[in-house]
Amino acid sequence: MADFEARDIDNMDLLICSSEEKLTKKSEKYRELKLKNSIDGIEFVVKIWPDTLRNISDKTIFRKGNIVKVFNSEYSRQYGSYTIKGLELIRKGKIGLEDDEIEKLYQAILKYIELIEDEKLKEFVFSLVQEHAEKFKKNPAAKAHHHDYIGGLLQHTYECLKIGDDLLKVYLNVPSVSKGEVYAACILHDFGKLWEYEIDLENGEISYNDEFPAKWVNHSLWAFTQCMSRGFEKVAKMIAAHHARSEWGAVIDLNTKDLEPFCYLLHHIDDLSAKFGKITVNDKKECRLN
Repeated sequence: MADFEARDIDNMDLLICSSEEKLTKKSEKYRELKLKNSIDGIEFVVKIWPDTLRNISDKTIFRKGNIVKVFNSEYSRQYGSYTIKGLELIRKGKIGLEDDEIEKLYQAILKYIELIEDEKLKEFVFSLVQEHAEKFKKNPAAKAHHHDYIGGLLQHTYECLKIGDDLLKVYLNVPSVSKGEVYAACILHDFGKLWEYEIDLENGEISYNDEFPAKWVNHSLWAFTQCMSRGFEKVAKMIAAHHARSEWGAVIDLNTKDLEPFCYLLHHIDDLSAKFGKITVNDKKECRLN
């Protein structure tokens, strides 16, 4: 927060952009919020230390998307953050898609599954989606940055399918991979996030499942393993490369020489959705449903 000019943030209407529970050096819980002034877009990092936190009984006040006011704030230039002694809820934020939005997206994804030409692949994808439908409908696609809300994974998956379909129709000729394989990769590339992330359906808070990386490392490796073990090599390779760089969690690094062209496809599809899709629950733009 270099060159940041401390302001009096008391009594401002502030949007909670992120909210995370953390531990002090003494292993006591405190809360760190990132708040935004909707008038000028300036963001503030706010800490609520254990003594204050214990006096706040309704934890839903920390929900991302809420509009709040803070009281008795004090800025620390050393840490680049504010300490506050009070918090008031002004307006509750939306924490996810409505049920009808979720169902429309789910049905649209099922239609894409029906278009998979390979019957074995179609049955594999359909069985996974059907078995885990409730989690698939509710889980986020990320802990932060994009589609981090109830129904976010469903929205992101649909956007990837639509983007991939449009690219294959208009811009690309990729004879080495079928549309059905691209559809399967779009649906399964983040499917492991059903177990990698956990979301509180009451307040929308997202947390990591610590047991998942101990077993699977990350969601990309989960999906790669599921597909490879069933002989869907091209789907597996697209998924393996969708994070682009090994340091970002990719199983196949796109800097590797002489990769087959289709390996690059899912990465660009996924990246477009993450940057330009309906990345927050409050976005007005939506991909058109088929």
